[in-house]
Amino acid sequence: MKILVLNANVQERLSLCALLNQHHFLPIPTDSIQELENILSEGDCIAVILDLDTIPVNNRNFKELSIKYPNVTFLCISAKRFHPELQDAIRHHIYACLNKPVDPDELLYWLRSMEGNDAGTENYVEP
Repeated sequence: MKILVLNANVQERLSLCALLNQHHFLPIPTDSIQELENILSEGDCIAVILDLDTIPVNNRNFKELSIKYPNVTFLCISAKRFHPELQDAIRHHIYACLNKPVDPDELLYWLRSMEGNDAGTENYVEP
């Protein structure tokens, strides 16, 4: 399962990719929304792990990505407990938001739950 890891912090990005590799996932590291879209347009990627602390995103970004790539599931990570500016995205487009530092068991739980459950499409709500 290919998973795109979007994080501007190189060390965190590489650490997440190493964890995913250890558990037989195929991580694709990136550090920009623009590159994310290029990779997603190629297909085969079923999930994105996006760091909300290092990548500037808003509700519109998530809505547009969900419409363009309905089979992609969005997992987010953040040191902040609340993101009121992303209320709509969290409600409709984000599968889960994990606390930083990422607990490997929790991340693997969410990824495995996505495998057996067409997670990318169940979160999308028509505008």
